[in-house]
Amino acid sequence: MEYSYNIQDLPAIAKTILEASSSKLFLFYGEMGVGKTTLIKELAKELGVVDEVTSPTYSIVNQYKINTSLLINHIDCYRIKTFNEAISIGIEEYLNNRNFTFIEWPQVITPLLPQDYTKLIITNQTNGSRTLQIVPIR
Repeated sequence: MEYSYNIQDLPAIAKTILEASSSKLFLFYGEMGVGKTTLIKELAKELGVVDEVTSPTYSIVNQYKINTSLLINHIDCYRIKTFNEAISIGIEEYLNNRNFTFIEWPQVITPLLPQDYTKLIITNQTNGSRTLQIVPIR
């Protein structure tokens, strides 16, 4: 599925993403500044997060509470350069739990991915809008 959107369309895009996925694992692909974190903020809001959602570029992992029993794990693998580094931060635990997990720059962890996740590819358009591809992987 492919969608074109602007910033004001983000609430509807977030709903579409959540409805289109059978998984709670979402991988975000796109160049620097394309809006991966901005989209994740909207997804978190749609899921009921009231805390401020920020980029985990330096912390690598941020967690947000959805309710008393569910979390969102927001992971930024940009600074993780090797597979062993990913293992050392415990990435496998985040991939294999019942919480929502949003991962930016997931290329380094590809060998660890389970069989069921949603791949989101965001690209800039010349008119300032974005194109989003939603690719369920099963």
